[in-house]
Amino acid sequence: MSIADALRVSPGAETNAVAGRAAVLSSSGGSFSIEEITLQKPRGDEILVKVAGVGVCHTDVVCRDGFPMPMPVVLGHEGAGVVEAVGAGVTRIKPGDHVILSFDSCGACPNCARSAPSYCYNFMPANFGAVRMADGSTPMNAADGHPINARFFGQSSFATHLIARERNAVPVPADAPLEILGPLGCGIQTGAGSILNSLKVGRGDAVAIFGAGAVGLSGVMAARIAEAAHIVVIEPNPSRRDMALEFGATAVIDPKAVEDVVAAVKAAGPGGVSHALDTTGIPAVIGGAFQCLLPNGMLGLVGMPPPDAAFPANIMDMLVRGVGVKAFVEGDSDPEIFIPQLVKYHLEGKLPFDRLIRRYSLDQINEAFEDTISGRAIKPVLIL
Repeated sequence: MSIADALRVSPGAETNAVAGRAAVLSSSGGSFSIEEITLQKPRGDEILVKVAGVGVCHTDVVCRDGFPMPMPVVLGHEGAGVVEAVGAGVTRIKPGDHVILSFDSCGACPNCARSAPSYCYNFMPANFGAVRMADGSTPMNAADGHPINARFFGQSSFATHLIARERNAVPVPADAPLEILGPLGCGIQTGAGSILNSLKVGRGDAVAIFGAGAVGLSGVMAARIAEAAHIVVIEPNPSRRDMALEFGATAVIDPKAVEDVVAAVKAAGPGGVSHALDTTGIPAVIGGAFQCLLPNGMLGLVGMPPPDAAFPANIMDMLVRGVGVKAFVEGDSDPEIFIPQLVKYHLEGKLPFDRLIRRYSLDQINEAFEDTISGRAIKPVLIL
């Protein structure tokens, strides 16, 4: 018997199956099609969630357009919704809870044990395998019973309903705006976490943020929360530069309008910056960000570079200035701890990420993806 046959569930065979709709991707680089699906009932540590809203992230774009994914697959990893049922092993979450869904992790490796789940030893299979790690199965089936891979980032939230694990679901207050909270599970968490958790920007510090998309602008908001003295944003889009100033940037630079970006950043800060964050993944931009660092400064990388890109820095220069560089995953966040803090900041008016959002329906998912790529939308959210 083939794996496909083993996973196939005949319509009606799962007595507690839930019917729904999902945006299914059947080929790399293709378009999403909205299809009728069924979800099996949640197993031991799993929960069934009715999705209220889900953000579109550049990681979704990368996985649609060429990153190796098992097909057919449902993407989506910035979901938020209401819990409708739980498995027998669930203890922390109950039906009716409002939850934000974040990345998955094994919970058993050394990094998970030290509350660093974003560096889980099994991060890739848990999040990009799109199936249950334990047995390679999937909880979702097409109308004809064929399996659809639906555990992308432990959730596959481009759907009306999903099966996640208790581990990657975070309860939030019922008075928070659930339908737009999903991006706190990845993009906003990455930007704010890179500033607050990874770089540990503090009062009086100088920080440069390269790129003012959803991640970069979240970093600006976080730097203001941290009371940084200098927040310099480098971004070619004028409307995004204006938004950065509204969110707390002390200076903005158009890289296309200045002859020397590094000199401009140094002039905007105290001769340089103690912390820099690159959200672009462009090697030339990363090299400039590195040159902006003051002695003992740190550069964080969160942008997606070309697969063959090398780090553009001189080792002697690094040694002489004592500067460092590190790639950050999900803003070094433990979602169970950090996401409630982000919700609190938002409700207090300190993290107005809602201003980044453009709303779409599930049927408009292909338009939302194109607007993400073109830059027309900073953070699309599908409202279900």
